Amino acid sequence: MTRTHQHTPEAEVVSRPARWLALSVLVLAVLLVAVDATVLGLATPYISEDLKPSGTQLLWIGDVYSFVIAGLLVSMGSLGDRIGRKKLLLLGAVAFGAVSVLNAYANSPELMILARALLGVAGATLMPSTLALIRNIFHDPRERSLAVGIWGAMASAGAAVGPVFGGFLLEHFWWGSVFLINLPVMAVLVVVGAKLIPESKNPVPGPWDLVSVVLSLVGMIGVVYAVKEAAAHGFRWDVAVSAVLGVAALTWFVRRQLTLPAPLLDMRLFRRRGFSGAVLADLLTVLGLSGLVFFLSQFLQLVQGRRPFEAGMAELPAAVGAVVAGLIAGLVARRFSVRSVVAGGLAAVGLALAALTTLTKDTGYPLLGAVLLVVGVGAGFSFTVTADVILSSVPKEQAGAASAVSETAYELGAALGIALLGSIVTGVYAGFTAPAGTPADVASAAHESLGGAVEASQSLPAEQARTLLTSAQTAFVDGLQVAAGIGAAVLLATAAAAWFLLRGQHLEK
Repeated sequence: MTRTHQHTPEAEVVSRPARWLALSVLVLAVLLVAVDATVLGLATPYISEDLKPSGTQLLWIGDVYSFVIAGLLVSMGSLGDRIGRKKLLLLGAVAFGAVSVLNAYANSPELMILARALLGVAGATLMPSTLALIRNIFHDPRERSLAVGIWGAMASAGAAVGPVFGGFLLEHFWWGSVFLINLPVMAVLVVVGAKLIPESKNPVPGPWDLVSVVLSLVGMIGVVYAVKEAAAHGFRWDVAVSAVLGVAALTWFVRRQLTLPAPLLDMRLFRRRGFSGAVLADLLTVLGLSGLVFFLSQFLQLVQGRRPFEAGMAELPAAVGAVVAGLIAGLVARRFSVRSVVAGGLAAVGLALAALTTLTKDTGYPLLGAVLLVVGVGAGFSFTVTADVILSSVPKEQAGAASAVSETAYELGAALGIALLGSIVTGVYAGFTAPAGTPADVASAAHESLGGAVEASQSLPAEQARTLLTSAQTAFVDGLQVAAGIGAAVLLATAAAAWFLLRGQHLEK
């Protein structure tokens, strides 16, 4: 195995076949994380029925993974730059597999939330390591663009494979089985990756500043928690304390990075308009999409009555569109321009989300399938090109930290999206009126979540149960319409911002 040196980086001596073999292993890690994110949505109704979480606990199960991973990505990306990206990737993969078992056998909402948080710790080691290794393995700009496209395409493929396999497992086994599918992928990644992936790290890394690590974690979780709780329950004293603590920690983090000789994150990267524009585009795009995507599987299953496997198949167009767009994004961006591909892709996603404001319980699949396809194509173009811009705008020694910034934007956007848009869906849903004569405990359970309404209705007479479910489903769809409208506005505004912020940006020839 070739070691990394300051003047002879391993990417220069790894043969072409070995580069692509190494990439094939790296994308397994991407597949691992993408599958885990998507199967949770399918499993949510089953988790609700078995563990009986409250509405707030259900949101925590959905977004605590993103909270933790967003808080740790920068720290882990910087750690990989220091101790070796391959080493961190393999350690993280082992931990990810082990914690997946804990997720599968969680027997209470509290344990499930803890298991998801621990999975976030492990997941924070994977994504920045994969992108940073791509940056160090592929020096040729066109090869790197294709590698990033394949990396993004595999993330989308995971989004497709997750629901399909997850749906199959949910129809034949208990909900915990959807987490156990991580294990064989993790095993292949660790065994094969140990042989094929070349090690790389910053040759002059400096110390890993633990104070900065704590500040990053406290700041990110504090701010996101405040936003989530304010959106769900209004402004309270604990929300104010969390917000102040988070902002103070992030401010201290930024000021500390500017004074350290070897910072955890070089804040001067943000002075580059292309870098900042790409990061902002990723954050706002995921924010606009994630809250809606989180509830889409519930809509397909609990409103339209599709079986889990059928719901997984119904979401395939988004993944197919993203895979195709990701593979050709580099070529298209060089043929036209970075800003036209990114802004055009985001505008397409925004218009697709706007179409979902007409969503009803009886909306036919042709409209849903077309919307998902457009979302996939637009997101595939945008995310692939912004990742390429971020990677190519930094020295390879800082690839881990830069990749972590990109992934932090993605995960923070996901957490905020689920918190804000998810809370809007939950808030609108909770306002429906239960039919007269519904017992108080049944009505209370039904107002917690749509899954709760489905289960609670089983204790009622047929006609009353039908009325309760119809009211609950209508309220849920009303919430989705509002979330889709807000998501569309965010995506269209982001498209306009990207057009200006990415002006003059070009991918290397």
